[in-house]
Amino acid sequence: MKERKQKIAKATCQRTDRAEPEGYVGGQTFMWITENNVTNVDRPQHGLLEEILSPDNLNKAYRRVKGNKGAGGVDKMETDDLLSYLSSHKEALLESILSGKYRPNPVRRVEIPKDNGKKRLLGIPTVVDRVIQQAITQVLSPIYERQFSETSYGFRPRRSAHQALRKCQEFIDEGYIYAIDMDLEKFFDTVNQSKLVEILSRTIKDGRVISLIHKYLRAGAVVRNRFEETELGVPQGGPLSPLLSNIMLNELDKELERRGHRFVRYADDCVIFCKSKRAAERTLVNIVPFIEGKLFLKVNREKTTVAHIRNIKFLGYTFYVYGGKGRLRVHPNSLAKLKDSLRSLTARSNGWGYEKRKERLKQFITGWVNYFRLADMKRYLEDLDRWLRRRIRMVIWKQWKRIRTRFRNLIKLGIPEHKAYQFANTRKGYWRTAKSPILQRSISSDTLNRAGYIFLSNCYQSCQ
Repeated sequence: MKERKQKIAKATCQRTDRAEPEGYVGGQTFMWITENNVTNVDRPQHGLLEEILSPDNLNKAYRRVKGNKGAGGVDKMETDDLLSYLSSHKEALLESILSGKYRPNPVRRVEIPKDNGKKRLLGIPTVVDRVIQQAITQVLSPIYERQFSETSYGFRPRRSAHQALRKCQEFIDEGYIYAIDMDLEKFFDTVNQSKLVEILSRTIKDGRVISLIHKYLRAGAVVRNRFEETELGVPQGGPLSPLLSNIMLNELDKELERRGHRFVRYADDCVIFCKSKRAAERTLVNIVPFIEGKLFLKVNREKTTVAHIRNIKFLGYTFYVYGGKGRLRVHPNSLAKLKDSLRSLTARSNGWGYEKRKERLKQFITGWVNYFRLADMKRYLEDLDRWLRRRIRMVIWKQWKRIRTRFRNLIKLGIPEHKAYQFANTRKGYWRTAKSPILQRSISSDTLNRAGYIFLSNCYQSCQ
């Protein structure tokens, strides 16, 4: 196998030495992080950069990247090739970083479709760059964890979406029943890099680390074999991006805390709680100038709403008040997505066999219920299960295909021979047939359970 290499830059400012994918025409950029893009190394023998590049930290970063797997970047190197490359080029790589001469490769741009028809832009770094980014994250995260707000939950260790939702319930219990559902327009793509570097510099005093992070921000992207500069934004897809986004939005958190607001933030999703609609509207008017004028972010005014908590969507959930306490429901949009996913998994035309369908359904249902288990949805799931069982019966009936097969299987399932013969010859459509008494009797709920199918209501009850 031909060895793939992540090229290490020589002492030059031009990006002419990148490992390039086939067809990449090598667009050159001039990046002036410092005057000559080579960081001053006249520093103490052991600083923050040395801690990042320590053997223990790098080994931990390697194991993390290796375990996460993921697609390769523009140099086409995969995680399986990573160990052999690092074994051969470790010393040169470390020297390049320490001397300030290292040049990250551009990210590989990937477009992910969103529900609204738009696309989310991901940037996939090379596996070598992922290791370095992971090493940076491991050292900086404990430093910034001490600064982060208690009501920020996204991309943080030992914090989860469920904790964020429970915090929302606490505020609702205190009477904060109106909320601002804040939407930052294309947050990751519009982060002002200069502002981010300025914020980083308040805490990180090792200029070499700041310079290295800045280089990753300005590394550019390869889109359809063409190089594009990245003067704005934090590319989604790398290990460093979540931490940088939290560092940026921590400025918003601190400002909200300074003003005495109740809020919960998960990544770039932020909900500010107020006791009245008027107070919420006033808060929105007052906080927008800070977001846009101080942080240089863009508030999406069409999607940012002020409403009662029952009309707010946060992390796929919505809220309501019962007995003076905040309660959780699954948002209607999340329920619609659930049904669409189940419809796709039980499609008659996907060509799956029984075992594959059962496994796919089990994985999906288990994951969905585990995430939405905080919601009150017992009755809805029972209704949905009836629909799902009908879908499964429809697929099974279709897969039997021949009259002879249907006849034999119905007899095996306990249907009298004359009834089985009549029903096997039915000319009704699949969906109508799936609701028939004979098919509900032969392929009953107990039959499906014994066959290994799991259903939403049963899974939900086991989580309570």
